[in-house]
Amino acid sequence: MSQGVSAADAARLLLLPFTFLLSLLTSPARRLLLALLSLGPIPRHIAFIMDGNRRWATSQPIPLPVRAGHISGFSALKTVLEACLELRGLDTVTVYAFAIDNFKRSEEEVQALMGLAKRNLMELAGHGELLARHSVRLRIVGRRKLLPPDVRAAVERVEEVTRRNHRATLNVCIPYASRDEMAGAVRELVADTLSSKAEAEEADRGITCDALEARMMLAHSPPVDVLVRTSGVYRLSDFMLWQCAEHTHLHFTKRYWPLFGLRELVPIILDYQRAEFRRQLWEWAR
Repeated sequence: MSQGVSAADAARLLLLPFTFLLSLLTSPARRLLLALLSLGPIPRHIAFIMDGNRRWATSQPIPLPVRAGHISGFSALKTVLEACLELRGLDTVTVYAFAIDNFKRSEEEVQALMGLAKRNLMELAGHGELLARHSVRLRIVGRRKLLPPDVRAAVERVEEVTRRNHRATLNVCIPYASRDEMAGAVRELVADTLSSKAEAEEADRGITCDALEARMMLAHSPPVDVLVRTSGVYRLSDFMLWQCAEHTHLHFTKRYWPLFGLRELVPIILDYQRAEFRRQLWEWAR
């Protein structure tokens, strides 16, 4: 790659074969397709493990900088989020943007990711942008104290700007780990129990799943109906372990996140609808 071509420009050039698919996301045909899908059961809450940005970048015929993969991953997020928000009945999207363990990566990559996170969050919440057009409230979920001060300030600004949006919620998990979330809920519940000075038996009765649920970082969101992981990895990687319950549909696709779009999302929604119709029929037959 020549020095005159930036990582962002190179990423956009390599995505040219997929521009036709992306253009459908703003066409009447795309809106009609999503409207037809909305006639059936629609998941209320869908979550994404956006995996494969780095591998997509380095697997190109001319390997790209890792930063190019993350830039393309953000474009995919906007595309997928736009489609999700046009599905009537879906009101919560949660994305795994940065794991606490990601701080173990190279200092250069972490700094680049933090810079991109700051820029991308501000862009999403900008006047006339995606969150404003769809009246989406953005919530940051995770140990925000671990974020650099400038990123933390940007997070607080974006949350304030979108606080009055009421159509849907976008949860951005950064920096996040499910075990950390559960440990924090346990600590808070124990502290609340001790401060109440209740008798031992009464205190024991107060330590319940519901009490823990109320103290989770994602307590404000409904249960997860569909969880999607891209890039061909078959594990949850410490993401929403508490929230994935009996009826959560898990989908693992080999597609790298920068290439994930409507073509991959529609079969996932159709699979959810088939399962829901089957479940409803079974309940009716009983």
